[in-house]
Amino acid sequence: MPESRAAVASDIESATRDRLLERVFLVRARGSSVVRELRGGLVTFVTMSYIVVLNPLILGSFSAEGPGAKRDVLGAVLPVPQVAAVTALVAGVMTLLFGLVANYPFAIATGLGINTLVAVTIAPKVSWPEAMGLVLVDGVIIVLLAATGFRTAVFNAVPAELKAAISVGIGLFIAFIGFVDSGFVRRLPDAANTTVPVGLGINGLIASWPTLVFVVGLVFTGILAARGVRAAILVGVLVTTVLAIAVEAFVHVGPSKGTNPRGWSLGYPALPERIFGFPDLSLVGHVSLGAFTRLPLPTVCLLVFTLLLANFFDAMGTMTGLGNQAGLLDRDGQLPRVGRALFVEGLGAVVGGAASSSSNTVYVESAAGIAEGARTGLANVVTGLLFLAAMFLTPLYQVVPVEAAAPALVVVGALMMRQIREIDFTDFSIALPAFLMIVVMPFTYSIANGMGAGFVSYVLLRVATGRARQVHPLMWVVALAFVVYFAEGPIRAVLSG
Repeated sequence: MPESRAAVASDIESATRDRLLERVFLVRARGSSVVRELRGGLVTFVTMSYIVVLNPLILGSFSAEGPGAKRDVLGAVLPVPQVAAVTALVAGVMTLLFGLVANYPFAIATGLGINTLVAVTIAPKVSWPEAMGLVLVDGVIIVLLAATGFRTAVFNAVPAELKAAISVGIGLFIAFIGFVDSGFVRRLPDAANTTVPVGLGINGLIASWPTLVFVVGLVFTGILAARGVRAAILVGVLVTTVLAIAVEAFVHVGPSKGTNPRGWSLGYPALPERIFGFPDLSLVGHVSLGAFTRLPLPTVCLLVFTLLLANFFDAMGTMTGLGNQAGLLDRDGQLPRVGRALFVEGLGAVVGGAASSSSNTVYVESAAGIAEGARTGLANVVTGLLFLAAMFLTPLYQVVPVEAAAPALVVVGALMMRQIREIDFTDFSIALPAFLMIVVMPFTYSIANGMGAGFVSYVLLRVATGRARQVHPLMWVVALAFVVYFAEGPIRAVLSG
């Protein structure tokens, strides 16, 4: 009898928990399940956890000495361990917040491209706290644009066929990321002296064990996906990681560290000596607005404008592609509650600047979790908690090499290509802008660049074919903004001259 009561109490507790999850995240309403959400959140973390290793290498330095140190105008550097800690902290907090407020499975972390812009273009002109201050200002502007509804209006003004092209372009982009990260595609050493900028592996051959592991992992994951195996991507990543550990144990490839082209790029497939360590969060609050007094105002405004455009459209494109892949867009091709999503995503730049991790944005690698069935913010809760745990467990998650996660990106890229059927290629005024969006994203390694090429060409071709009235007024504004964005170099030269 007591056992029966205990069973009843357990059933009631379970039912109450399920109702709570459904009320908060709408799991069943979106055709998902708690298991799928948990699995999707784990896969998303695995495919994007590399940022906790990569961002410190882009922004930080191990010392202020040497030619590779990222020194600011005062000669100071950001220490790598501290950057790793705040990168994981902000990614965890913002991913959790996005999942709880926007209820979408779109994880957030430091934006690639923007962090390089900060390290290479902005920091040499100002101090590191001042550079992060400009990122914070950029974030405040984005939040204000989202709060006023302007960002949502721009999002909804994009034609449905161009939104489909964004999805396809992002698919090719993340597949290209997978190929490059794995070493399957590499820049040729003498690229400046040849008409072929990239090639297969090393000297046209798959000449490294890590790249071979990637190929085997890609084939294995592809077979699982083709056979409709549940958790195909997660199983693929785990099995490929085990394979990488076995290869390293027998062959002793070693890490790349920029000097060993046949080594593991990021992450090292060997059991770590320790799995726990306390994070150093001393960079939190290390921010200043002194750039407005250090540099001429037009120069500061141009730097902020560049950050603004990259942030503004990169996230919009990513959310469009992810929403399309997850089947979350409504009949009009719009993402419901997009205003909330854009507002929280904008906070990523504010929080990232305040914590010195650089601007945080929605990550395209979330597509891997979506492919595993994630449809709600519950997946984000999982990913966010794992990022917070990563602050303490960095040695453990670094066991997964990027070559083991890269096959998931390629498979997801192939899945996202299905959106191309929604584009009318018989109408060249749509075909060319869509084509430019699709190819410029991977070719320039930038979602924003691809969107800019597509938007500008779309407006020009509509005008040239006598259909200017079909162009939404906001598309004119966006196209003009991208013209300024692409002409930034000449404009900066004029201002500095």
